[in-house]
Amino acid sequence: MNTHQRFRLILWLLLGLSIFASSTWAGVRQLDAAVLDKEPLALTPHVGLLEDPSRTLTLADVRSVEVAQRFRTEQVDSASFALGFTRSAYWFRLGIGNSSEQALTRLLVVDNPRISQVDAYLPDGQGSYRIWRTGADRPQTSKAYDNRNFVFPLHLPAHSQQMVYLRVESSIGLLVPLQLWSVEGFQAYEREDYMARAGYVGIAVAMILFNLMLFIALRERIYLLYVTFVLCAVCALTVKNGMAPDWMLFGIPLNSNVAYYSGASLALSGMLLFMRSMLQTASLLPRIDRGLLVLVALYLVSPLIYAAALPQVSRVAIVINLLTAFVMLGVALACALKRQRSAYFFLAAFGLLILGGATTSLRAMGILPTNAFTVDGLQIGSSLEMLLLAFALADRINVIRQEKLQAQTRLLQTQEQLVQSLQRSERELEERVAERTQELQVLNSRLETLSLTDALTGIANRRHFDEVLAKEWKRAQRAGESLALAVVDVDWFKAYNDHYGHLAGDSCLQQVAHTLAKTISRSSDLVARYGGEEFVFLAPATSLASAQDMAQTLVRSVAALALPHIRSPLGHISVSVGVTAMQADAELPLQTLVQRADTALYRAKAQGRNRVESG
Repeated sequence: MNTHQRFRLILWLLLGLSIFASSTWAGVRQLDAAVLDKEPLALTPHVGLLEDPSRTLTLADVRSVEVAQRFRTEQVDSASFALGFTRSAYWFRLGIGNSSEQALTRLLVVDNPRISQVDAYLPDGQGSYRIWRTGADRPQTSKAYDNRNFVFPLHLPAHSQQMVYLRVESSIGLLVPLQLWSVEGFQAYEREDYMARAGYVGIAVAMILFNLMLFIALRERIYLLYVTFVLCAVCALTVKNGMAPDWMLFGIPLNSNVAYYSGASLALSGMLLFMRSMLQTASLLPRIDRGLLVLVALYLVSPLIYAAALPQVSRVAIVINLLTAFVMLGVALACALKRQRSAYFFLAAFGLLILGGATTSLRAMGILPTNAFTVDGLQIGSSLEMLLLAFALADRINVIRQEKLQAQTRLLQTQEQLVQSLQRSERELEERVAERTQELQVLNSRLETLSLTDALTGIANRRHFDEVLAKEWKRAQRAGESLALAVVDVDWFKAYNDHYGHLAGDSCLQQVAHTLAKTISRSSDLVARYGGEEFVFLAPATSLASAQDMAQTLVRSVAALALPHIRSPLGHISVSVGVTAMQADAELPLQTLVQRADTALYRAKAQGRNRVESG
C-alpha cells in the first residue's frame, strides 16, 4: 500500500469516527458537572427521552445511528417525567462533562423508589459500560448506592465527556424525577430526609402505644381498630418510601409495588372499619354501612389480585382508592349533618389524610407536579391526622366522663324525687298506716347515710366533708380556735392501677382509707375520701404541730402496710400529705384553708413524695 492509499484510508477512518460521534451526540445537550453546587439540578431539560413500546431495545440498539436520532428532549418545567400508567419501557440519555482540572464524582438520583425496574448504564472509563440492574421489584442489594431511592455514582475525569443511559419500566404509574447532586449536598439532604421519615414513624409508634393502652384500660374495640389502621398505614408508607427490610414475602420482595398496593389496601380496610365504629354508621346510616362492609371485603382480597395482575389493575386501583376517599368524606359529612359529634373530628383529621393521599395518587397519575407536598403528601396527611385524632380521642374520654356525671346527677335527682314521693305518701297515710310511715323513715335515713358515705371505702364522701368543713369553719370563727386540714394523696396511684388492675386499685384505696380512719381516731375529727386517690382529714381546735404529728403517723402507718408497688421507686404504697392549720377569720374565704393544704401537698410531691409538708 503506497502513501496515497494510506492517506485516503486514514481520511475514511476519521470520517467514519466523526459520523459515529455526531450520531451519538446528536441532539444531546452537554451538561457541565463542574458548575454544580450543593443544590440538586433537575435533569428534565437536559436528558433525551425514548419510548420502547416493545421493551426489547438493548444498549447497542439505542446507541445505533437509527435509534439515537429518535431521542427527544422534553421542554417542560416539571422536575420529573410523568409518563402515566404505561407498559412501555423508557430510555433516558444524558450527556455530561467535566470542564475542571480535576476528577469529579456526581450522584445521579432517580427520586422515586416505586419504579419497578431501573437499569443504569454508566461509562467505566475504558470505552465500555458498567450495568446496574435494580428497581422496586428487585432485591435491594442490587442498588449501586445504599439509599431508599436509586442513586448512581458518576466518576468524571478532568476535561472529559460521557454519555449515560437509563432504562426504566414499572408495573404502576411511571414517574421519573431525575436529579444530579454533589456528594456533599446529597449526603446532607439524605440525613434530613431520613430524620423526617423517622419523625413520622416516631409519631405513629407513640399513637399506637397510646391507643393500645387505652384499649387495655377501657376495653373498647374502637381503639384496637385504630391501632390496626395506623400499623397498616405505617407499613404501607414504609414500603412506599422504599424503606422496608430486604425480605421476601411469598416470593415477593417486601419493597415491591405488589407489597405497596397490598399495604395500602389493608390500611384502607382498617380505616373503613375504624370509621364505622367511630361514626356508628350501623345505626345512623345502615344502608351505607353495608356498602362500607363490601368495600372492606374488596380491599381484603385485593392483595391476591395485585399479586396476580398488578400491571393490569394498578390504574383501576388508584381510581378506586380515590373514590373510597370521597365516599368516606361523604359518610363523615352525612354523620356530621346528623350532629354526630365524632364526625366533626373525623372530617378534620381524616380529611387531611385523604387530601394527602389524593395528592400522592394524582402525582402518580401525572396530574399534579412533583414537589415536597405531593411526594410526601400521604405521610404529611397521616401525621396531621394522627395528631388531630389524639384530640378526638381525648374528647371522647371527656364525653364519657360527662355522660357519667350526668347519669350520677340524674340518679341523685331520682333519689330526691323518690324521697319526696315517699314523704308525701307518709303525710297522706300517716293516720291510717303508722307502720308504713316508720318504714319510710328508716328508708330515708338509709338514703341519707348513703349520700354522705363513700361507697368504696366506707368513710365520709366529698359531700359530707364539704358540709362538715363549712360548719367547723363557722364554729372556729365564733370560738376563735385553730382549724387543721390535711390533704392525703396516694403516690403513683395511676401507675399502680395500670399495672395491678382496677380491682387491686380499689383494694389499695380501701386499705389506705381504713388506715386513715384508724390513725385519725378522735371523735371530733373527720376523715373523708376527697376524690380519686385523694383523702382528707379535718381536725378542729388543733395546732399545726399536732396536725403534722398526726400526718407523720399516717405516713408511717401506710408505709407499714407494705403493699407492693413495682412502679414506685420505694417499692411499696406510700402517701404524701399536705397539712395546714389556721385561725378562722371572717374576712378570709373558706377555700383559703383548702388551697393552703393543696399547695403543701404539691410541695410534698415535688420533694420526693412519701412525706409531710405544711403550708
